[in-house]
Amino acid sequence: MGNTKNIGSILLSTFPSKDIATKVVKKLLKEKLCACANILRVNSLYTWKGKIEDGKEFLCIFKTTTHNSARLAQEIIRLHPYDVPEIVELDMKSVTGGYLEWMNEVTLPRAE
Repeated sequence: MGNTKNIGSILLSTFPSKDIATKVVKKLLKEKLCACANILRVNSLYTWKGKIEDGKEFLCIFKTTTHNSARLAQEIIRLHPYDVPEIVELDMKSVTGGYLEWMNEVTLPRAE
């Protein structure tokens, strides 16, 4: 792995259905932009166009490296069905070494 400092990032985004969330996650995994993602059903309350909305959504918790976080966010925006998708990035301040090594292994491009 070398001495490259590459820490982890978590990106959060909500989707209108589990099917859409799953399709987006699988595409991003194939593109090696994230190492894994969790999909959770959540109840979201928010203001949209002057009205308070209360609905079911699916929250994706994408785990990636800082190396991939900007590209991952761009792809989520590109694939997302919402006009204004939520994308929140959180830095992983503390990650177990083995988990970080695994994230690097599955997301960093290989030299051929």
